[in-house]
Amino acid sequence: MKSIDLSELSEWKEKGVKFQLIDVREDEEREIFHIGGLHIPLREIAGSISRIPNDMPLVLYCRKGVRSRIAIQRLIAAEPSYEANLYNLSGGIGDGP
Repeated sequence: MKSIDLSELSEWKEKGVKFQLIDVREDEEREIFHIGGLHIPLREIAGSISRIPNDMPLVLYCRKGVRSRIAIQRLIAAEPSYEANLYNLSGGIGDGP
């Protein structure tokens, strides 16, 4: 499984790399703090493939990086062609700024 950290993600943004962030946390977590992107809670990820692009890198994130890893595994199981574009935000985003 490929991963990226917050520093590398910032570099992607600075360089203008086209990618999609996907927040797999629950609604109440996202209301407190988020770094953008689509919001698709882990429990909905496999059923939301139609909402998820497959033509660019996808960076999945959560609080610590565990749920985003699980979400990646579920996406690959549901649609193996996603695997090449999936990145886990290692360490997650924590509890906010």
